[in-house]
Amino acid sequence: MSSLLEKVNKAIKNPKLVLQALGQYGIYNWMPDEAYLKFMYSLKMGKKLNLDNPQTFNEKLQWLKLHDRQPEYTQMVDKYAVREYIKEKLGEEYLIPLLGVWDDPDDIDFDELPNQFVLKCNHNSGVGMCICKDKSKLDIETVRKKLKKGLKEGYYLHGREWPYKDVHRKIIAEKYMEDESGELRDYKFFCFDGNVQFLFIATDRTNPNAETKFDFFDMDFRHLPFLNGHPNSSMSINRPKSFNEMVRVAALLSKGIPHVRVDLYEINGKVYFGELTFTHWSGMVPFEPEEWDYKFGDWIDLEKVKK
Repeated sequence: MSSLLEKVNKAIKNPKLVLQALGQYGIYNWMPDEAYLKFMYSLKMGKKLNLDNPQTFNEKLQWLKLHDRQPEYTQMVDKYAVREYIKEKLGEEYLIPLLGVWDDPDDIDFDELPNQFVLKCNHNSGVGMCICKDKSKLDIETVRKKLKKGLKEGYYLHGREWPYKDVHRKIIAEKYMEDESGELRDYKFFCFDGNVQFLFIATDRTNPNAETKFDFFDMDFRHLPFLNGHPNSSMSINRPKSFNEMVRVAALLSKGIPHVRVDLYEINGKVYFGELTFTHWSGMVPFEPEEWDYKFGDWIDLEKVKK
């Protein structure tokens, strides 16, 4: 009861949170993309969205959602279909081994899966994901229910990220992998038409007792003094051994694209592909201080898209 009262009091003090939450129930699905983006941007960022002359990183991401709609982007965000794309661009050795693919969670034969594996939907981010480290402790029916919920999620509608709109929804199983940290720490590179300029590293993602941490670095692996969505880590983060190879891969995958975030893993000194993300945080999470929103935005050249 006290938890419910806390939520009610929080909503009364900040009605914008209520308006944002209503979006999870499809209240705004009827809105055209541009109107929706202007509405949600004002709620989440606390200011008007400038689409006529976007200057910041977050503003330019909203503009790109509306004006940079290349058909190949759909394959590139599809966690299953992108495997063929990466095989052609880099080689199959950069892919985490695939254990299976299904259209329906009821078709998964868990007896055929190894003791450790990862299940996830190919069209969204997180909903339905199952990271299994010990199959003997797995509640299979709960996993099926979560996957069904994930398949139903209209991920495109949350942030009007166009590439996800027409992804043919599937479930994939991949080999469970971890690095020396005991989790799968990924390195997320911000790329601008082949120019790799920044990255962040997420830690504490699988720790139920701690908030996820984000730490940003430049290409000399100097820690950058800002926050974006999560606090910085208190631990020392070392430059990965395969950093130069990661930068090479990120540059190759981002060539010809105004902006894309290339997510990679390092396991035993070897680089593996994670995913491609066109709109980090859907472009609706502030940088603190705000000057970094402009610094990131300076790297996106919209004139090439307009031409």
